[in-house]
Amino acid sequence: MIKKVSVIGAGSWGTALSILLANKGIDVNLWAYEEEVYEQITETRENSRYLPEIVIPSSVIAYRDKREAIRDTDLTVLAVSSQAVRSVAAQIRDFIPDQGIIVNVAKGLEVKSLKRLSQVIEEEVPHCRIAILSGPSHAEEVAMGIPTTIVSAAKERRVSEFVQDVFMSPNFRVYTNSDVIGVEMGGALKNIIALAAGVGDGLGYGDNTKAALTTRGIVEITRLGQAMGALPSTFAGLTGIGDLIVTCTSMHSRNRRAGIMIGQGKSLDETLTTVGMAVEGVKTCEAAYKLAQKMGVEMPITEQLYQVLFMNKEAKEAVEDLMLRNKTFESEEGYNKWL
Repeated sequence: MIKKVSVIGAGSWGTALSILLANKGIDVNLWAYEEEVYEQITETRENSRYLPEIVIPSSVIAYRDKREAIRDTDLTVLAVSSQAVRSVAAQIRDFIPDQGIIVNVAKGLEVKSLKRLSQVIEEEVPHCRIAILSGPSHAEEVAMGIPTTIVSAAKERRVSEFVQDVFMSPNFRVYTNSDVIGVEMGGALKNIIALAAGVGDGLGYGDNTKAALTTRGIVEITRLGQAMGALPSTFAGLTGIGDLIVTCTSMHSRNRRAGIMIGQGKSLDETLTTVGMAVEGVKTCEAAYKLAQKMGVEMPITEQLYQVLFMNKEAKEAVEDLMLRNKTFESEEGYNKWL
């Protein structure tokens, strides 16, 4: 078993994973972007900005210098926001050993390139091996030791199994999956649907609406995922429907909370300021909308949410346009069997 891990990013998820690893007896070097977060972890053993009322074990040592945080560690976890992945990966490139493993835990698509985050890391740190850790996992619950299941995905089976062993614990069950594209796309695109589900809540709609959004949401997630080369079965698992359920229904979800505010009539800027942390679904919606247009994939929920977020369309009007789309069938395969 490895002895020391570096976690780059002291947000809620990076901090929660640091606590998880420390509770397994692994020393953790945790790099913090904000000076105040670094000082608080060092002085009070808390991170009240991102994970309040949780005690951080003494074996988690905070750093401000990335080189020092990565020095003499056996694994690097990249826990920064999706749009910061490229710049941070470039900054740590020279500190990662040849064939060293980077575990990316951010969920999103890069807006500028429309690429998956593992592709971004691969471009910036070509000598590393990359794993993805994704699934239905609110940081608050993981930090408290609430039972959680998640997926480790990598091109090489030995890499995904290595990461599985590092993170597996009595309260954190890790499965492996070879479908890197599917795992990444499920984790990224579910945030779009969670935003839309929140908008429905903000408009005062009910369970019927949310059931429709989540069910039709997984359909368009699968469409775009398959178009990019993912296996459709992946979206029926933890990183597809599992992550979608937890993000669309929980108030832990920043995406759902942001959607509620937008549904209540708040502007996007006001919403993001109020949430105060990364709302990954916003940038992912922009990227997915452009990617779907480029690839000719129909994603009606994503398209309408894009109009609300970036084109000042009224949320209620967007819902009406979704409901009044041309009539169609749910499953063509079923009709074909009747013929």
